[in-house]
Amino acid sequence: MVQLRTGWIAGFAAVVFIASFSVFTVDQRERVILFRLGEIVRTDFKPGLHFKVPILNNVRKFDARIQTLDAEPERYLTIEKKNVIVDSFIKWRITDVARYYRATGGDPTRAGSRLFQTVKSGLRGEFGKRTIQEVISGDRAKIMDTMTVNANNDAKELGIEVVDVRLRRVDLPKEVSASVYQRMEAERARVAKDFRARGAEAAEKIRADADRQRVVVQAQAFREAERLRGEGDAKASEIYAGAYSADPDFYALYRSLNAYKSTFNNKGDVLVLEPESEFFSYFKGLEAPAKQ
Repeated sequence: MVQLRTGWIAGFAAVVFIASFSVFTVDQRERVILFRLGEIVRTDFKPGLHFKVPILNNVRKFDARIQTLDAEPERYLTIEKKNVIVDSFIKWRITDVARYYRATGGDPTRAGSRLFQTVKSGLRGEFGKRTIQEVISGDRAKIMDTMTVNANNDAKELGIEVVDVRLRRVDLPKEVSASVYQRMEAERARVAKDFRARGAEAAEKIRADADRQRVVVQAQAFREAERLRGEGDAKASEIYAGAYSADPDFYALYRSLNAYKSTFNNKGDVLVLEPESEFFSYFKGLEAPAKQ
């Protein structure tokens, strides 16, 4: 009885062992090749559980997700025979797993190397048709679109789809950058000098116009002041004349009293005049008041 039970257990273990080599799973992120004695038998596996014949069949799985090939920066010549350093990367994925295996042996490094050579050759041709200005600013998007299409056409032989080719950075070599920066600095200095000269010219025009306006305003103000002063003097003369004509004797007396007041304002003042002069005309014929 014990031997029978042991036999059943051994048989069950053997079945499980054989079944473990007869079953394989396919993930939705994978591409699978089923081989029979090294020959490709089937590649169209759906995600899920599948069976194979142990020893006779074997399975290889490949990543079907989008992969990134980050290439090393390379130097390319522009149409002006100037070097630019280009840092790029490639997005790709497996579409035909059988062709991919036959072309690369299923080695992603080998596939990446062949992709990089294709893109490198294409970039060399694209940059060779353009100037530095165009590749740095104007035509980068066009270059990337063109390279994606061309690389994808070439990559079909490898069973690969090129999803995108991106230019991460386009730089000038250090020696070229230094000369470019110097030219840019000189150009900016020239533009700044031109702006300063224009500003100085405009400032001189504004200053001259302000001085002219100041002179005009002062002249107009002086003319207006003189006019008002003349009108005031004329009005004063008219008032004086009216007062004089109303009572000439009183006006003459009033003027003489003001003259006396101004002349004898200080005790130290000395005035030498003839007693008979007109200045003392109001002192003549005056009698001293009677004593009481």
